[in-house]
Amino acid sequence: MVAAGAHRPGPLKQQNKAHKGGKHSGSSQRRAGGRVSVKAQPRRRLRDLSRVDRRHQAMQLRRQRKEAVLAEKRSLGSRDGPPHLVVLVPLHSRAAAHDTLCLLQRQDSAVVRVDEGRAGGFALLCPRLKQRWHFVTAQAGDLHAVLDLAKVAESLLFILDPADGWDSVGEHCVSCLFAQGLPSYALAVPGGTDLPPKKRIDARKKLAKAIEKCFPEAKLFPLNTEQESSLLLRHLATQKQRHLAFRDRRAHLLAYAAEFVPGQESDLVGTLKVSGFVRGQTLDVNSLVHIVGHGDFQMSQVDAPPDPLSLNLRVIKGQKRSQDMEDDSVKGTDEMEEDVKVLMKADPNKQESLQSEVVPDPMEGEQTWPTEEELQEAEASLKANRRLVKVPKGTSKYQAAWIVDDGEGGSEKDDDDEDDDDIDDDMMEEAVSQEGESSEEEEEPAEEECETMTVSECLRDDRYDEKVEEDEQMLERYKQERMDEMFPDEVDTPRDVPARVRFQKYRGLKSFRTSPWDPKENLPRDYARIFQFQDFSRTRKHLFRQIEKEETEGASVGWYVTLHVCNVPVSVMESFKEGKPLVLFSLLPHEQKMSVLNFLVRRHLSNSEPVRAKEELIFHCGFRRFRASPLFSQHTSADKHKLERFLRLDAALVVTVYAPITFPPASVLLFKQRSNGMHDLIATGSLLSVDPDRIVVKRLVLSGHPFKIFTKTAVVRYMFFNREDVMWFKPVELRTKWGRRGHIKEPLGTHGHMKCHFDGQLKSQDTVLLNLYKRVFPKWTYDPHVPEPMPWVRSESALPMQEVEME
Repeated sequence: MVAAGAHRPGPLKQQNKAHKGGKHSGSSQRRAGGRVSVKAQPRRRLRDLSRVDRRHQAMQLRRQRKEAVLAEKRSLGSRDGPPHLVVLVPLHSRAAAHDTLCLLQRQDSAVVRVDEGRAGGFALLCPRLKQRWHFVTAQAGDLHAVLDLAKVAESLLFILDPADGWDSVGEHCVSCLFAQGLPSYALAVPGGTDLPPKKRIDARKKLAKAIEKCFPEAKLFPLNTEQESSLLLRHLATQKQRHLAFRDRRAHLLAYAAEFVPGQESDLVGTLKVSGFVRGQTLDVNSLVHIVGHGDFQMSQVDAPPDPLSLNLRVIKGQKRSQDMEDDSVKGTDEMEEDVKVLMKADPNKQESLQSEVVPDPMEGEQTWPTEEELQEAEASLKANRRLVKVPKGTSKYQAAWIVDDGEGGSEKDDDDEDDDDIDDDMMEEAVSQEGESSEEEEEPAEEECETMTVSECLRDDRYDEKVEEDEQMLERYKQERMDEMFPDEVDTPRDVPARVRFQKYRGLKSFRTSPWDPKENLPRDYARIFQFQDFSRTRKHLFRQIEKEETEGASVGWYVTLHVCNVPVSVMESFKEGKPLVLFSLLPHEQKMSVLNFLVRRHLSNSEPVRAKEELIFHCGFRRFRASPLFSQHTSADKHKLERFLRLDAALVVTVYAPITFPPASVLLFKQRSNGMHDLIATGSLLSVDPDRIVVKRLVLSGHPFKIFTKTAVVRYMFFNREDVMWFKPVELRTKWGRRGHIKEPLGTHGHMKCHFDGQLKSQDTVLLNLYKRVFPKWTYDPHVPEPMPWVRSESALPMQEVEME
């Protein structure tokens, strides 16, 4: 009789290995189960090419890239492109920058044009080589001038001392330039001929070894003869150009000449006519321009005056034979006034707006108009709240409402959000300030009893006492930073205020990583003033794709143009007359609008002073610089990021501020201003994102100690000091420093003792912790005005971390 069911193999059935298709053409389709990916069509087309065709295609791509690099080299400094802008940066106080300029000016068959407004600047025209250079000198001590010129320069020429190379100021300058983004550079060593030949060789070897760390693969160029200067110029013209991403996608220019036309309403504001060579991208008259260090402005028109640095042989010979430099400059200005052509004028319908903030409507959040019943209830409640107050005759109802009884004085309590935030952070500072006030009160009567007498100059050195006070403040900051490292986020529960009132804006989380948190919940008023993208990365890609397609119309790269910039303060022209560089960048769409910017930074090795969150710092972000008080948070891949109270030395942190939108990539430098006006570099990094929805969470840790320990339960004290607080925080999970987890079962007594249950037995030296969280937002402290820094000198008052002792 045949069995009804099918045959099933037993456990001893032989199992053969499945066939492996290998890596030939059909294996991917078999593994995908018949599904065809979206990008299968272009891949199949590539596979259809023969071996010869693929090789030919690769050769074409390689040739196109090579031709693009050669075209870029040929256009730089040529007749059609802008002059090759070279910035001389002396890295030592003894570096002979003036001798270098004199040597570079002695080129054969070259015409020298000296800049009118800037000392040490000149243009070098070589018709025989069909090259033109523009040399500008920047002192290493003038930090803003060096950084601004490096933003637009094609090449940097570092002038070294033949014996020491660079000093501390030069090292600080190089650190800032590396962090901002270094264009193509060369190293020149003028002088050293007075040394004996043997010592000269030893000094050169020592210098080559010193620069190997900072400038790998860099070549030292001696600069003592005209032949050596010619070799240096050839190297500058033919070396590979290094690109800075934030300037390659924006049109920019360095002002060669400027003129200020006062406005009709006021002499302090007017139209600034800036002349220079367009670099980077095509300049559109309808876009906004950012004058570095001064703000964003609109343009009214773009003119095309004659090129003052033309390579035309006939014009150059006539000017060289007939007139001096001064007559030449007067003639040039007259020609500019005669032959100026208007290239384009701004269209009001297409011009970008200068609006940087949203004006919030206070009635936007209102619901429907109240009904008659709600109005009657409100009137009845007003009658119930009325009180009788004795007032003078003739007092109106409005005036009477402001008269307060004696019993009501001090009943109201100001509940400021930021004050609540910083109570636990500023306890130590308040105690120090109270001690200082009491000591001053004790010293006042002693000062009255003192008599006047003549003291020698060395005994009454007031600056020395100021340094001692600064050292004491710095020591206190080191102690606070060390306390935050040893006991992160731990605070003492206040005795005078109930914990449920003091921490009412905090919440508990089951898991910091996985618990949900709505990014649109309880936003501050400042969020109504900012702009936010629906998809920031998509907008950025779309803008950059338009730039690559070169769809914009305007002044092309290499043109000498005059920009009419509207509503510019006269202070911009005054700074240009003082010899400071005037640098302009065109803004991409939306880059004038305010939003929340996140920077990823790391502490600089040269600075180890403690930097607290919400301290005012100076930001150099791409082509902008501004002041703001940032928040620090951890850099993780989660949706919530823990606030850090100090800028850590050993980890990369995210800095969050309100600032104008900037499309990455862009470098960022963080400076801190000293009391004497110097700017110290404290951190470097890059722009991470423009994201107001990034959640920064502040954590508070309340600690308690086990009083009685049982198998899985324990009595904990010193976390709270009344019964109501224990009941309020009962749902929040507990943890210990030794890894136990638990929860509050019930309060014991009325003094804050509580019975807690854990997943294991506690140790007597363990500490019970309770975590509370609250979302925090940066303060609106954006200030586009950054004061000019004093010449930098290395600080010697910083205390090393090992010397700080905790009490």
